[in-house]
Amino acid sequence: MNIDQYLPVLLFIIIGMAVGVVPLVLGYVLGPNRPDAAKNSPYECGFEAFEDARMKFDVRYYLVAILFILFDLEIAFLLPWAVAFKDVGGVGFVAVLIFLAILVVGFAYEWKKGALDWE
Repeated sequence: MNIDQYLPVLLFIIIGMAVGVVPLVLGYVLGPNRPDAAKNSPYECGFEAFEDARMKFDVRYYLVAILFILFDLEIAFLLPWAVAFKDVGGVGFVAVLIFLAILVVGFAYEWKKGALDWE
């Protein structure tokens, strides 16, 4: 077993670890550390916390968040189509119109059902 073959891999691992660890250690050692009561207090949106941190969230919050992610990802599918617009031709254009129609119908259905209402 020749150790010279493993030397580049070992160097790569050592340099990778150094790139990850050295800045953290330098920041900890050289960075200012002046704690006071205001810095160590719990922070929530610029004012003191007024309720327990373990309070339950309304399920509608999660529903709106999931719907946002869903529609955001579906709209992201339009970027490759827009980049290759000249190459896809009429068939690609019709396919995107069908995709957008399904997307609009789904959005209208959610809106009508009240999934996007906060109250």
